[in-house]
Amino acid sequence: IVTAAHCFAGLFFSVRNRRIRAGTDRRGTGGTVISVSRAVNHPSYGRNGMDGDISVIQLSTALVFNDNVRPLVIPQQGFQLPAGLPVWHAGWGTTSSGGVSSAILRDVQIFTIDNDLCRQRYASLLIPQRVTENMICAGILDEGGKDACQGDSGGPLYYQDFLVGIVSWGRGCADPHYPGVSASVSSYTDWIVATAV
Repeated sequence: IVTAAHCFAGLFFSVRNRRIRAGTDRRGTGGTVISVSRAVNHPSYGRNGMDGDISVIQLSTALVFNDNVRPLVIPQQGFQLPAGLPVWHAGWGTTSSGGVSSAILRDVQIFTIDNDLCRQRYASLLIPQRVTENMICAGILDEGGKDACQGDSGGPLYYQDFLVGIVSWGRGCADPHYPGVSASVSSYTDWIVATAV
């Protein structure tokens, strides 16, 4: 499983405190719950802002694929998404900044945003945030209203059957001027494959 490194960083986020629930759209019930046995954060995580915010986790027992549990395809190393591509976030996070976590799995269609434009937006903040080539920006630029939010971190950003990003960070939720930022999976494909075996 691929998730965000910040989900496994620090004392309160140790592997022994983490489980995954698969095969249900309900936050606290149904599906299968499996303990995490190992998490490997990308070695660059924590060295350059949120760059490298990606982790490969191993489960104590294997997931069984069925109609409700299916894998996504990881794109080739270096694959670049064009701006304006419709992508999807899914998660149980809050539905508004500072709100309450959702009891049901939600998804939202948003669009990839040119990294140079996204970089300019985040550089304009009072405390500038760094957007790197290893990140994907996505949202509804200059309109807002749709995004991942608190509690969605580590979740998927996907296009069709491809896992293209891992929810990482942003400024609030669904801000019209500052899109959500995900780790770009294709920047780490070779590392993911090498780490997962």
